[in-house]
Amino acid sequence: MNPSAHYTTTAISLHWLAALLIIATFPLGVYMHELALSPLKLQLISYHKWLGVTIFLLTVTRLAWRATHTPPPLPETIPRWQQRAAHGLHLLLYVLLLVIPLTGWVMSSAKGFPVVYLGLVQLPDLVGKDKMLGELLTTAHQMLNFGLLALVGMHIAAALKHHFIEHDTTLRRMLPFGKEV
Repeated sequence: MNPSAHYTTTAISLHWLAALLIIATFPLGVYMHELALSPLKLQLISYHKWLGVTIFLLTVTRLAWRATHTPPPLPETIPRWQQRAAHGLHLLLYVLLLVIPLTGWVMSSAKGFPVVYLGLVQLPDLVGKDKMLGELLTTAHQMLNFGLLALVGMHIAAALKHHFIEHDTTLRRMLPFGKEV
C-alpha cells in the first residue's frame, strides 16, 4: 500500500483510543443506569463522567490534528456517493462525540451533581439546578448515545465491507503499523 494513502501514526492512535473509550463508556452507561442508588453506582457515574470528558478532549484533539493534517484520500474505486456518505458519517460521528459529553455535563449541572474530572478538577456548572431540564437532558443523552451506537455500527460495517467484499485499502489505512491483512 502506498504510504501516502495511510493515516499518520498520530491519527491512527487517536482513532483507536477513541474507539476503546467509546467501547468502555457506552456499556458502562447502560449498566449503571439500571443500578439502584448506591456507593457503587455513584462511583460508576464518576467513571462514566471521566470517560465522557476524556472523549470530548480527545475529539477536540482529533479535530485539531485533522485540521492541520489532511487525511489520505479514499481509494478511487469507491463511488462518489459512497465517498460523500463516508464524509457525512464521519462528520456526524465527530458532532456526536462532542455533543454527547456536553449533554451529559449540562444534565449533571441541571440535576445538581458536579462533574469532577478524575476526582481532581471540578468543572463549572453550565446551567442552574432544574429537575425538568435534567430529565429532558437524560432522555436526550440516552437517545444521542443510541444514535452514536448506530453510527459506529455503520462505520464498522462499511470498513469490513470494504475490506472483505471490495478488497480495497479502506480499512488497512487506519490499522496500526500499516500491516497488510
